[in-house]
Amino acid sequence: MFSIRKLTGIGRTYRHINRYRQILQVFFKYGFDELLDVLKIGQLVEFGRRKFSRSGRERVESLSGPRRLRLALEELGPTFIKFGQILSTRPDLIPLPFAAELSRLQDQVPPADAAEVEEAFRGELGESPRKIFREFDPRPLAAASIGQVHRAVLPDGTEVAVKIRRPGIKKTIEIDLEIMNYLAGLMERHLTEFQIIRPQRIVKEFARTLEEEIDYTVEAGHVERFAEQFRGREGIAVPRVFREFSSEGVLVLENIEGVKASRLDILREGDYDCRLLAARGADLMIAQIFEFGFFHADPHPGNIFILPDNVICYLDFGMMGRISREERERFADLLLAVVRKDESRAAVAILTMTEHDGDPDRNQLEREIGAFIDRYLYRPLKEVKIGEVLQKLLDLAVSFRLTIKPNLYLMMKAVSQVESLGAELDPDFEIISRARPFVERIQWARFHPQRLAEEVFASGTDLVSLAREIPAELRSILKQTRAGKLNIVFQHRGLEKLRNTLDQTGNRVAYAIVLAALIVGSSLVVLSGIPPTWNNIPLIGLIGFLAAGLMGFGLLISIIKHGKM
Repeated sequence: MFSIRKLTGIGRTYRHINRYRQILQVFFKYGFDELLDVLKIGQLVEFGRRKFSRSGRERVESLSGPRRLRLALEELGPTFIKFGQILSTRPDLIPLPFAAELSRLQDQVPPADAAEVEEAFRGELGESPRKIFREFDPRPLAAASIGQVHRAVLPDGTEVAVKIRRPGIKKTIEIDLEIMNYLAGLMERHLTEFQIIRPQRIVKEFARTLEEEIDYTVEAGHVERFAEQFRGREGIAVPRVFREFSSEGVLVLENIEGVKASRLDILREGDYDCRLLAARGADLMIAQIFEFGFFHADPHPGNIFILPDNVICYLDFGMMGRISREERERFADLLLAVVRKDESRAAVAILTMTEHDGDPDRNQLEREIGAFIDRYLYRPLKEVKIGEVLQKLLDLAVSFRLTIKPNLYLMMKAVSQVESLGAELDPDFEIISRARPFVERIQWARFHPQRLAEEVFASGTDLVSLAREIPAELRSILKQTRAGKLNIVFQHRGLEKLRNTLDQTGNRVAYAIVLAALIVGSSLVVLSGIPPTWNNIPLIGLIGFLAAGLMGFGLLISIIKHGKM
């Protein structure tokens, strides 16, 4: 786990101060100085105003807010780029226009030089690449902010692609995370709307995610699991991992030569069946979701190679999604309800797939879903775009303050990307037709005897475990009771009204007793003739009768006023 220390000021070292100033200058450059002012760092805002010309600011401020944020994150480098990419999958945290724009973040930087690459290899594997590989091309095939890819040849002659992490990148990310955590703390302190989502917690979650992404042993595990679930299936290829040459900062994969799926011109002119590729790509993605629950979360055309015989090969397994069997079934319920135009079942499916505070207006949700179905689904099937449908459903859920889990949003994005590529390959492509058999299979699988037997067995196992735990738990309770350590606290709820009524009744009874005693006592005083007297009537008894009369009259008014005669 990255070490995120709590910054007490601008920073602890010169590198922190320098980087902190650079981050704030970039945010000022892209028109976020009002936010910096709210965060009580106005002295740096004034520095930014002096540093950047007004004309340059005006050009930037003419852009939309989401685009300015994307450009700022790209300029700030790897940590902020990755943070933006992860935020793009969290529409529960940021508005949808920002999520859509951040999904376009580019991660292209100049490659590290040969000396830096050799230093990285020595740090990871203890040898220079020339001693590890028979051949190693120092010119990278691709370069990103965290790592870059080189072509190489293993001692046995196998051609491989070597992904090497940039030297010093972990320290750079750690410094950025510390500053990011400090800024998140300022947001929680000075912006009330951010106190609910707790930015510092988000930064810590991001740190855990980023730690996995820069650890190439995690990506190697993703590749091997992906290959295992498609073992023996035709039409798909997965690069082989060479563990003996890999480490936390180096990943060696089988080198794949093919045509990028984005090169539609080559695919159409070459010996490829575009209709088959569209259908096969959809089937593979749907199988990842509904059969295995482990899917490639970024299947854009640049991450897919087309090999001879229309074989599809996925690349870059850094971002993967997971979806449980229960979530798959709920998603299948939603798709079937929407396709069958059943707004009531669609509303139930949306509510079970989302998290929400309080109970949304169910009737209003059903009406909105009905209007949505009328607008988007009463058209020819090939004109129905599942990506557009899912996006509109997401917008609808957000409007009702329903939160969709990040893994479900990743799944929706992946389906949308595959559908978009399929439509480019085949104008008549219909992903709904391809998905329907999988969805129906999910539905029928719930009633399969083996599934029912498994659930009954699991429930029985839970009951047996509970029965075994009860004696031990009871023994523990008895021990605590014997030792005087057991405290039982009863908390009554909903009894306030009854308690007030009892208090009022008790007060009236006491009041009546005092009134009766006053009358009896005054009568005894009058009968005894105790002086002083007025017209032969003892004054003390007379005053007692007068007080009793006033008290009785007051009690009568109170009873009449509360309607309790």
